[in-house]
Amino acid sequence: MTEQVLLVRRNIWHRVQNSAMYYSFVHNRTAMVSAAIVFTYVLLAVLAPLIAPYNPWDLTQFDIMDSEIPPIGSVEADSRFMLGTDAMGRDMLSAMLYGTGISILIGVFATCLQLVLGVSIGLIAGYFGGRLDSFLMRVADIQLSFTTLMVAIVVLALFQATVGLRLYEEFAIVAIVLVIGLAEWPQYARTVRACVLAAKKQEYVDAARVIGLHPFTIIYRHILPNTFSPLLVISTVQVANAIITEASLSFLGLGMPVTKPSLGSLIQNGFHYVFSGSWWITTLPAITLVILIVAINLLGDWLRDVLNPKIYN
Repeated sequence: MTEQVLLVRRNIWHRVQNSAMYYSFVHNRTAMVSAAIVFTYVLLAVLAPLIAPYNPWDLTQFDIMDSEIPPIGSVEADSRFMLGTDAMGRDMLSAMLYGTGISILIGVFATCLQLVLGVSIGLIAGYFGGRLDSFLMRVADIQLSFTTLMVAIVVLALFQATVGLRLYEEFAIVAIVLVIGLAEWPQYARTVRACVLAAKKQEYVDAARVIGLHPFTIIYRHILPNTFSPLLVISTVQVANAIITEASLSFLGLGMPVTKPSLGSLIQNGFHYVFSGSWWITTLPAITLVILIVAINLLGDWLRDVLNPKIYN
């Protein structure tokens, strides 16, 4: 049994090495660097509780006397704080490690929610058509007429005012994921619907109908796999968009609370100290966020090119 498992794994790895995607990846320096950066961010975020010098969520580890200490290399630097401290005396390195994890977590889960809703609605609308298709697409049009940030600001402001700051701190991640996820599903729905309209006219779908398969079996077993390529590209871009949206909301004071900082809230916390000389409080999280977003977008561009037969040869 062990030899069979090893043989299967070798065959899979051999197929991967001979695939066009693998060849494109190893010969594309931008894609490799972008993937390495994203992987490093994710790894640091996962290992944050182990490698962070302090716990930024534990208020007992702060000391106001350690506030606004500059990073290593400055005259007033402290060896205890490699990247300095913020106005509350919180270690910036620890806060950025934890904050990166929260930003990535919100981006991934918000995208998963968008994916589930958008794909389900797009499959149903495209396959069954008729009035149901028209109704669902008009709902998508209405949703697209409102920007995600505008919807998120209104909903989160009302939620925060209704439940109070203390309860909001506990459910902030869930609330932000739900708002971003529910606001962005039309992107997936329209893409999947277009794929379904093209696929349901194919002969293999007609054959599946002839042998009496249930419509939902045809949808999820035969049509859905043909949408994986565009969905993978969209998901990569949407993760970056969700992270940016969360950072924008946090910058406006409607995102993550101070007790559970994300990269966006760290930028907002230090914005008022930029011109007072404490540039690192907002600059370092901003640079971290920009590098993450650029790496994800570059990886998405590579996926779009390699999965598009009209572009990639």
